[in-house]
Amino acid sequence: MTGAQGQLAFTDEAGRDTTLREYGLDPSLDSPLLPNAAVAGALQNLVRLATELCGVPFGVVNIISADSQHQIGAWGVDRRICSREDSMCAKVFHSRERTVVPDARQDERFTDNPFVTGDIGAVRFYASIPLETESGFVPGTLCVFSEEPRDLTPDQLRILDVLAKQVVELLELQHRTTQLDRAYAELKESNAKLASFAGRVSHDLRIPLTTILGYVELVEDDPLIQSAGSAAKYLERIGASGQRMLAMLEDVLSYSRVGGGIHPAYTRLSDVAWDVARDLGIDHRGILEMEDAAVYADPGQLRTMLQNLLSNAMNYRRPDRDLRIRVSGVSNYHGATVFVADNGKGIAPDDRAKVLEPLVRLRRPGDGAGTGLGLATCSSIAKAHGGELTLSETPGGGTTVIVSFPAGS
Repeated sequence: MTGAQGQLAFTDEAGRDTTLREYGLDPSLDSPLLPNAAVAGALQNLVRLATELCGVPFGVVNIISADSQHQIGAWGVDRRICSREDSMCAKVFHSRERTVVPDARQDERFTDNPFVTGDIGAVRFYASIPLETESGFVPGTLCVFSEEPRDLTPDQLRILDVLAKQVVELLELQHRTTQLDRAYAELKESNAKLASFAGRVSHDLRIPLTTILGYVELVEDDPLIQSAGSAAKYLERIGASGQRMLAMLEDVLSYSRVGGGIHPAYTRLSDVAWDVARDLGIDHRGILEMEDAAVYADPGQLRTMLQNLLSNAMNYRRPDRDLRIRVSGVSNYHGATVFVADNGKGIAPDDRAKVLEPLVRLRRPGDGAGTGLGLATCSSIAKAHGGELTLSETPGGGTTVIVSFPAGS
């Protein structure tokens, strides 16, 4: 064995059982390793096909752990576990090459093996193909055998190679499924922590906000304020914005408690957009143009999305022209598409995918302050509804955000 091959084999052995667990195959089990039901059924069919095409009665898929051989698929024999020391495949699988033995009694590697001598079996013909993954890991073999000496034709050997590759694909499918299961478990744990955090933050923010609203109510009742029309108007706006912020805190807390659940309902786009515009102070400046549509979405989430998009339009305006924002929508039996178009600085095509990632900012000269979470939040809201957010250029310059929402059931 060359130095490189020896090093790779050593690396395999050092973390073999750990790597097998990543494939959803736990060598510590007392019974033969079992992949998920769908993979197990497909493995059984592949092993059967291998035996029939090779004209032999027995076939197995062997997974070789640090000290054992586990048969996870078998045809003609019952699945079993044996020690790695007794395994025929364990003696040859690290070569990463096909092994074909017409009569194992005549091969010095196997003459005293219990599967040949009669202590466990009476194997004569034996052929195995190492199962090598793209990463170079060899979890085991596809093996066919019989109790009579024989050989395989070149066509049968090619077919066996192809079937071994199919076994590897099934093991990779099991690997990806295991990774997804692990990621899902971690996500559930993360969501639980997020719910706890959101609860604490919501509580900490509601107390000073409630105090501010209480003072606003006291001041509004003052006769001097009531006689000053403009001051009363400003206080009314502060109170309305504060109440909406308080409602938003409740929505955030509710959202976190249900693990990111949404509660969609048919909502008028214009109602939500004008509320946001009033909070941002752009409702009476000729900045916003509105075209209404019915959107099947969670009202609180839709409001959060529009608030982020309108804030971005204000933050990234061009200094050489007055800001203009157009909010519009189109709805039909497929669902609704919301458009938020501005005439600001725009986003270059090469940057459009990047700015949808969390905490990514372009940091261009003259840009306002921001965290880089606005567009990422909007994209997440769209995905939570089963929709999608994309970016394009506004004719004449600027950014148009396009958000799709599926129709309600």
